[in-house]
Amino acid sequence: MTFNGTWKVDRNENYEKFMEKMGVNMVKRKLASHDNLKITIEQTGDKFHVKESSNFRNIEIDFTLGVNFEYSLADGTELSGAWTMEGDTLKGVFHRKDNGKQLTTIRTIQGDELTQSYSYEGVDAKRIFKRS
Repeated sequence: MTFNGTWKVDRNENYEKFMEKMGVNMVKRKLASHDNLKITIEQTGDKFHVKESSNFRNIEIDFTLGVNFEYSLADGTELSGAWTMEGDTLKGVFHRKDNGKQLTTIRTIQGDELTQSYSYEGVDAKRIFKRS
């Protein structure tokens, strides 16, 4: 239940390059870099309820570890995949519906920070969140 809480984005590392590789246009990349994303995570056993709120959208996602589900990114990219727990790391492996390519997301917690790491087609990025 380490992930439980509300997390507000604090900074990004290589996020714009990552979005460019994902095919997000320049205007959306600039906006997304300053989206003020806030994530609220509630874990009960192997079930998660996640609320994402930003300048662009508010959504709620429910998933169970190890069970595939579908998800759309803020730019409309549709994904299918699952989250798993590996020790204290939450790992998501998703495939784009449009081209089948894999996107990997890893969430880890250190102190008051949640780091969300992304990897797609050889480009890595991070978004670091502070507990709020």
